[in-house]
Amino acid sequence: MMSTGVQTELLGPDDGDHAAGMTIGAVCDALRPEFPDLSISKIRYLEDRDLVTPRRTSGGYRVYGPKDVERLRTILRLQRDEFLPLKVIREELDSMRTGPVAAAKQSRRLKGENLTGPRDGKRHGIVEVLSASGADADLVRSLDQYGLISGTDDLDDTDLELVKAAVELRAYGLEPRHLRTLKMAAEREAGLLEQVLSTGLRSPNPERRSESVESLESLAALASHVRDLILVQELRRVVSSIPTP
Repeated sequence: MMSTGVQTELLGPDDGDHAAGMTIGAVCDALRPEFPDLSISKIRYLEDRDLVTPRRTSGGYRVYGPKDVERLRTILRLQRDEFLPLKVIREELDSMRTGPVAAAKQSRRLKGENLTGPRDGKRHGIVEVLSASGADADLVRSLDQYGLISGTDDLDDTDLELVKAAVELRAYGLEPRHLRTLKMAAEREAGLLEQVLSTGLRSPNPERRSESVESLESLAALASHVRDLILVQELRRVVSSIPTP
């Protein structure tokens, strides 16, 4: 039996051509440490929705290769961390490389957060923003006051997503003034990433500048992934420090 980094279940006497694959049970066991609620039935559900397509052996066994497992991991991360609906994941996943960095980059693209400008150049007037987000004019003005959006009219897709997020945060008691801490942290992070690629970003060579922008996007995705992991660690400490009643 070949090793794939985790224990691989035997597939049956007629499945020798696919011995390097993993059964659905082995895949579930391999991913469960990262996704404790994962079950075989959920993997089958994702398969039914055409999100994963493992091979079938002549004996009818599902056989998951390394790419299938990584694709499944990406789907589960996008569900858990980005709250993307399965329809969006299914439509977009085939055009992206799998992995946490690529997933983060793809998530930003879906939200119109590319680094060279708003997606499709689309702009939103204040009436459209209020209607699409459920925000009131005072909230939008406050977001502009604290520098969280680029004005109160003629907003881009990223501004609109920020307004939507602010509406949800307000339900938890967080107002725009509380988000200054997040803005300051983002500014420091952007400054750090700029330093790493400053030479290329300021190059007079257009091709080199373009390559540096692409590298900056990848670096930002990786930094975002690390930041999310650190936040989870800190929140776990918070929860563990709370005395049990």
